[in-house]
Amino acid sequence: MSTQPVTIDVPHRLGRAGARERLKSRIGDLDKHIPGGMAQVRSSWPNEDEMVLDVTAMAQHVTAHLEVRDTIVRVHVMLPPMLAFFSGMISAAVREGGERMLEDKSGN
Repeated sequence: MSTQPVTIDVPHRLGRAGARERLKSRIGDLDKHIPGGMAQVRSSWPNEDEMVLDVTAMAQHVTAHLEVRDTIVRVHVMLPPMLAFFSGMISAAVREGGERMLEDKSGN
């Protein structure tokens, strides 16, 4: 059984460099927001504007590729078949969490 890809665009007003720095500084908190506890999150940056996440939780493995762009972060999530049924809820959670993470709190 193959995985099901889901693409989510998360808007931001930080600019590309600001979004990149925000992601780098906050990715360590991601495991606290994953249901079930005991999540393992590994991240890497193949290049300056692309992050790869490997998340394992509740016996499921999810891979996400994030493309940092000027006004959005495009997230490509590969859902295993067991989670594909929840793709709508997962997309909404990724978008909402991403918007909170990338919120511009500078007042500009």
